[in-house]
Amino acid sequence: MPSPYRLIFAAPGAKGFSAAGFLGRMPLSMMGIGIVTMISQLTGRYGLAGGLAAAVALSAAAVGPQISRLVDRYGQRRVLRPATLVAATGAAGLLVSAHRGWADWTLFVFAAVAGCVPSVGSMVRARWAAIYQDSPRELHTAYAFESVVDEACFIVGPILSIGLSTAWFPEAGPLLAACFLTAGVFLLTAQRATEPVPHPREQHAGGSALRSPGLQVLVATFVATGAIFGAVDVVTVAFAEEEGHKAAASLVLAVYALGSCLAGVVFGLLDLKGSAARRWLLGVCAMAVSMIPLQLVGSLPFLAVALFVAGLSIAPTMVTTMALVERHVPRAKLTEGMTWTSTGLAVGAALGSSAAGAVVDAAGAGAGYVVSTASGALAAAVGFLGYRRLRPAPQRVTPQARGRSGADDRDEDRAGQRNMA
Repeated sequence: MPSPYRLIFAAPGAKGFSAAGFLGRMPLSMMGIGIVTMISQLTGRYGLAGGLAAAVALSAAAVGPQISRLVDRYGQRRVLRPATLVAATGAAGLLVSAHRGWADWTLFVFAAVAGCVPSVGSMVRARWAAIYQDSPRELHTAYAFESVVDEACFIVGPILSIGLSTAWFPEAGPLLAACFLTAGVFLLTAQRATEPVPHPREQHAGGSALRSPGLQVLVATFVATGAIFGAVDVVTVAFAEEEGHKAAASLVLAVYALGSCLAGVVFGLLDLKGSAARRWLLGVCAMAVSMIPLQLVGSLPFLAVALFVAGLSIAPTMVTTMALVERHVPRAKLTEGMTWTSTGLAVGAALGSSAAGAVVDAAGAGAGYVVSTASGALAAAVGFLGYRRLRPAPQRVTPQARGRSGADDRDEDRAGQRNMA
């Protein structure tokens, strides 16, 4: 492991909570695509499959920030364990109702309960932020590493979920995802030494972290970004089925994540200067442009290459987003703020998967990538419109952390303050 990564893991307990976080985040890449595969195997209805995946994502979007707000007040252990048991119960009900062919409305009820999951990635990043709150260089590397872990989940998860559901039994993928969630959360919360200290109620005055204008821009942009991911998942499974190799969809999606993973590794090694807001906008635009070649795909190998290139912009954008969240959200609401970005992705994934499923049912898989391209264009448009809200960033961090963006950010802050005046 390169020296910057070795350095961050010198902190006691870092390896343990990061490993637990990896297990707990596996459902991010397994549950939605597992439900799509399961329902398409059992019923052949991609519209229903996309709708159920959307129901899980929308439930997570609604409940996740509330769970994180409680975590900021009462601590991870007290909140995460009961929340996870509720989600696992909902997942079990969804699998049973799908297996027995119950009415569609029962599937949606259980899907909504299964979506009541905590944002495990936010919990892990909050632990890194507590350890390295006065060490911006190490915190940047830690955030980059966690983005690499996210992408590793998306490399391994679809292969496991789609592979098990197609080769073993249709419910196998979502079942394993629920097991990973439960094991990961309980292992994470068992590690008390690195758990961030809860903040008293009086530090939560002023309402939700989402009242921050900068966070609002990030979340709105991530709704469109999430639609890219949701659409790509559903359409790739449908496209692989049309090509006669449905199980190969997991490998193609893994290549998509591999591109992001490699970019994240390199990004974490860089000692970046200049404006974080500008880097973020550039990353969003790159993600949008990378969707255009998907309109030309004619085979699975070409699709894999196009998705690998598209993946190169994901992790750097995510890392920069977390750095901006840390600047725009008070420390007492940091976990909630990070979860709101995940919520934006979840809402977007729900909309994207639902829209893509409808397009695939109506016009075939080849037309489905129009949804991801349109979503990318919308993300870039929202990013441009909200860019000024990200500059200047509120000075809520230490002078040392403030200095990590270099002279360009300080100049932007002064210019932004003159414009606001």
